[in-house]
Amino acid sequence: MSAGKSYFFIGIGGSGMMPLAMILAGQGATVAGSDRSLDQERLPAKFDQLRKLGIALFPQDGSGITSADQIVIASAAIEPTVPDMVAAAQVGATQMSRAELLSALFNAAPQAIGVAGTSGKSTVTGMIGWMLHALGRDPTVMNGAVMKNFAAPDAPFASSLVGAGDLFVSEVDESDGSIALYQPAVAVLNNVSLDHKSLEELRALFADFIGRAGHAIVNIDNPDAEALAAALPPERVTTFSIERAADLQAIFIEEAPFGVDFIVTQDDLIVEVALQVPGRHNVANALAAIGAVRAAGVSLHEAAAALSGFTGLRRRFDLVGRANDIAVIDDFGHNPDKIGATLDTLHAFPGRLLILFQPHGYGPLKVMRRELVTSLVERMGAEDVLVLPDPVYHGGTVNREVTSADIIADIAAAGRQAHHIAARDQAAAFLVDQARPGDRIIVMGARDDTLSQLAADMLGTLASRG
Repeated sequence: MSAGKSYFFIGIGGSGMMPLAMILAGQGATVAGSDRSLDQERLPAKFDQLRKLGIALFPQDGSGITSADQIVIASAAIEPTVPDMVAAAQVGATQMSRAELLSALFNAAPQAIGVAGTSGKSTVTGMIGWMLHALGRDPTVMNGAVMKNFAAPDAPFASSLVGAGDLFVSEVDESDGSIALYQPAVAVLNNVSLDHKSLEELRALFADFIGRAGHAIVNIDNPDAEALAAALPPERVTTFSIERAADLQAIFIEEAPFGVDFIVTQDDLIVEVALQVPGRHNVANALAAIGAVRAAGVSLHEAAAALSGFTGLRRRFDLVGRANDIAVIDDFGHNPDKIGATLDTLHAFPGRLLILFQPHGYGPLKVMRRELVTSLVERMGAEDVLVLPDPVYHGGTVNREVTSADIIADIAAAGRQAHHIAARDQAAAFLVDQARPGDRIIVMGARDDTLSQLAADMLGTLASRG
């Protein structure tokens, strides 16, 4: 449906926009775009990769939108007053949201696998994509994170894969309600927990999503997800669990600092799995991914063997390096569940945690204040240190009713070592100064690709101490 058409992406460097643009370019469409980060000369390597794919890049000043034949795609962060949006209206170009375009591609695929849930979507999508690719199924994969298995020096931002097979694998987003647009053959539901919407809204969206699927893969360790699965005919559901009996169950879990081994059982089958990514939450992610490929016709033994080659996602418990016996880890944790899973994984092994968490907006701080504070207070050790800079801000109007300082005040009142340092660079310098051998520094946050560079800079400063 994309070959021969012309698309213009406003905000083409975004984590959800870039892989979609790359898929369309790989399918033969003419693709162009603009981005604030490009205008601000941030992250040049990202835009160099887009240019290598034949994607033309323009300033975000309206100059790239000149024809009614262009289909203009705008990210959710783009306001109507942005010059590109004004230009699109003036020339009469067709306008679509990112979700409308992605769901159209997804629904047109002969066999579409959609991955949903509050946490773990990108990891499960990457696991599924890698297994299908390794087994010769040639899938198209749309991910919101860089998949290390497909990244290379000349393609450092490999968050998508363009295949010639029947399978289209994509994470689907509930935060804006667009999950309602997708018609999956196989639907994965990792979990249901508070993030961008109320639990009542999330339950309704996820129930409809798995209800539309030919087959659903559901985590019954999550009570809300279990309740939604129970409403479907049993023959249309594969349940998974790391805690109790399920269709797919993990037993004998053995954790290591940067990996985890377990045994998966299904019916009378028992298969060993060795993951190169750590944590019990990734065992659950692996079960979700195995369930999805099983529904697509892959045997349990094939799935386990292929999954052992999965090397993870960038910014998902990503070890940047070690210097002077201090590890620096880059992580996407930004909501209570994701942050909790990362801290639990780290606390399975000795060492103090020095945490820099940059909130991904003022709105999420307001929605998640209580749950976020609870997660951090319960997961931090007495010696751990937390620093919050101000939330990431890329422009536009925003309600600053709840701030990083408010979150820190709540956490400090509960007896944890927590500091608000507004400027991110100063927050990073504070933690580097605090670090001593045996510590782990964790940089956490979403919607800001420069966090990875910050983590690398912190490692460099540690290494320069000699």
